[in-house]
Amino acid sequence: MTDCSSARMPLPIDELLPDLRRALKENDCAVLQAEPGAGKTTRVPLALLDEPWLSERRILMLEPRRLAASNAARYMAGCLGEQVGGTVGYTIRFERRVSRQTRIEVVTEGVLSRRLQSDPYLEGSGW
Repeated sequence: MTDCSSARMPLPIDELLPDLRRALKENDCAVLQAEPGAGKTTRVPLALLDEPWLSERRILMLEPRRLAASNAARYMAGCLGEQVGGTVGYTIRFERRVSRQTRIEVVTEGVLSRRLQSDPYLEGSGW
């Protein structure tokens, strides 16, 4: 398993992950609602990383604040035993830590807005 639920304290989102995987396998989208601290930011992207429907495409994760974006990426990379810029990276204003191996990229709203202007279909990103 690619998430760190077995190495860390269980979070409320963990019990919803099988249902979320199933919903995204059967549909193009899903709405996930959970209380703050449930694990949405750090557990969900890692849990979806190896899903067949993603087809090796990159997961873009929106995090509104620069500090939150870099910290979320650091935490997820640590769960995988990696440094930021490997499987998990981030792009914030004036700083980019990604590589060709990056599969989860945490971005801020400004970065996403600029990216959408130049690439409206977000080629290479999972749907």
